[in-house]
Amino acid sequence: MVELIIEQRRRSLGGGIEVGRVLPFAKRRMVGPYIFFDHIGPLDLAPGVDRSVDVRPHPHIGLSTVTYLFAGEIMHRDSLGYAQAIRPREVNWMTAGRGITHSERFERARAQGDHLHGIQAWVALPTEYEEADPGFSHHAGDDLPQWSDGGVHGQLIAGSAYGLTAAAATHSPQFYAHLDMEPGATAEIPAGYSERAVYVATGAVELDGVTHGDGRMLVLGKDASRLRAVAHSAVMVLGGEPVGERFLHWNFVSSSKDRLAQAASDWKAGRMKLPDADDAEFIPLPDDPAPPTPAMS
Repeated sequence: MVELIIEQRRRSLGGGIEVGRVLPFAKRRMVGPYIFFDHIGPLDLAPGVDRSVDVRPHPHIGLSTVTYLFAGEIMHRDSLGYAQAIRPREVNWMTAGRGITHSERFERARAQGDHLHGIQAWVALPTEYEEADPGFSHHAGDDLPQWSDGGVHGQLIAGSAYGLTAAAATHSPQFYAHLDMEPGATAEIPAGYSERAVYVATGAVELDGVTHGDGRMLVLGKDASRLRAVAHSAVMVLGGEPVGERFLHWNFVSSSKDRLAQAASDWKAGRMKLPDADDAEFIPLPDDPAPPTPAMS
């Protein structure tokens, strides 16, 4: 059964870029450790697009960012020295831990135009890993197990599900997968996790006799086990075990409000290192960011 339906809300990132914000949501801040979920695009970027569309260097603590594309290319640079383009069906997994900064730029679009479509999720770290050393990894090919069965073409992005395990180093029990479903195909929803959700990126699916279109997240009860594609659909299934209450403050996630205040102070004072290959500009701390918001599954 479906416990809650969350519709994406359009949010501007500046420079003409909009995303569909799904998590956090007022009635459901997290699904397992997943605390943030943005649907990027789909949108077309013309050749010579202005640099204002880029996401300039900015900081994170206490989380892992997970970037996955259906189409297009984004160039990642971070304060650890990594520079990595991400392309369709690849994963950039960046663990902030005690602190990292990075930028996301649309360089291919600027050179030749691009069609951009993807998902960025944040995974809250368990308390014992919130201050771990930051890290970055890129995953493609065999790192992301694939399977096909009955019109469902799946790719595991993170964690363990469908008898498979993805290569990205996670810090708590979880799963995250992309299902490309042909019309009429039926897919299993992974069991064995306390919290689960389905997000319809494109197309439409049927669950419990109700059809759900794109841009909708379905937070599932324990009995939900299968869904059917009404049309050719791209569906994300995700979830895991809760990690406890977390607070969000701008780009920071923590179990401690004091730690969030320290991170904001560090960024404002210039105490967080910028990427070596992208240190000429950055996103300043908002003048009046929203106060820390609790998030709990």
